Amino acid sequence: MNKAPSPEEQVENIIDLALAEDLGHGDITSDILIPPDLPGKASVIIKERGILAGIEVAKKVFQRVDPSLKVDILIEDGTKVKPKDVAATISGRIISILKAERTALNFLQRLSGIATQTAEYVARTKGLAVYITDTRKTTPGLRSLEKFAVRMGGGRNHRLHLGDGILIKDNHLAALHGLGMSLKEIVAKAKQNAPKDSKVEVEVTSIQEARDAIEAGADIIMLDNMSPEEMRHAVGLKPSQVRLEASGGINLNNIRQAALTGVDFISIGALTHSSKALDISLELDPQTLKLA
Repeated sequence: MNKAPSPEEQVENIIDLALAEDLGHGDITSDILIPPDLPGKASVIIKERGILAGIEVAKKVFQRVDPSLKVDILIEDGTKVKPKDVAATISGRIISILKAERTALNFLQRLSGIATQTAEYVARTKGLAVYITDTRKTTPGLRSLEKFAVRMGGGRNHRLHLGDGILIKDNHLAALHGLGMSLKEIVAKAKQNAPKDSKVEVEVTSIQEARDAIEAGADIIMLDNMSPEEMRHAVGLKPSQVRLEASGGINLNNIRQAALTGVDFISIGALTHSSKALDISLELDPQTLKLA
């Protein structure tokens, strides 16, 4: 089995794929119109309020297209931004800036949108002892970046991948129920076979299943699509060492109600699968365009 790439290598690979998608056949417009040695400067301009995420990735994109480009980051990832803020400036060959522009902005807008929406969810639970987490409902190939954006918005990451924790979900249960195993037996088997120090989480859909999971020794119990009343009931049942995660049907309008039940985590797939991109643009400064 091939060794998984490091986080840094993952980002480099993602950037290479994105540039191949957009620039793999060249930039015919820039190539026929822009003098190859025309120097200049461009600015990354924020167009709406939000949380910035991905500016370091954008910098990598520009410098992957042309290592001679000078990128000055003026606003760091995780910072609140507002219209007319300048997040970064790029100096060097205009043709290179144009070739990198769309790919760099795609990353920056997408990741900033995720960070911004995450921050909105976190703000709705202010003052409560609950963590907002993401899920594995990410854009294929972009998971490491999208989960980074969640962190920039004040959220926490759930599992990064299937090897990052034991989570017995509905289809695991369905398959094993088909073999005649009860929920208690399934959790007990997972606890017995789990690697040392691994936590076992199980998804439940009723209070009775929550009781069974607690009795079987589950470390974390995911309350799937439960009402606030059911969540509160489950909180009252659990021993202090067991953690409860609320998941399913939770949005900005009802998240505080869910958080007030006393659950420890609230996982929200919408952080990554339904975030709106933040409006960000790149603008050239005409006064800097001077052909030698």
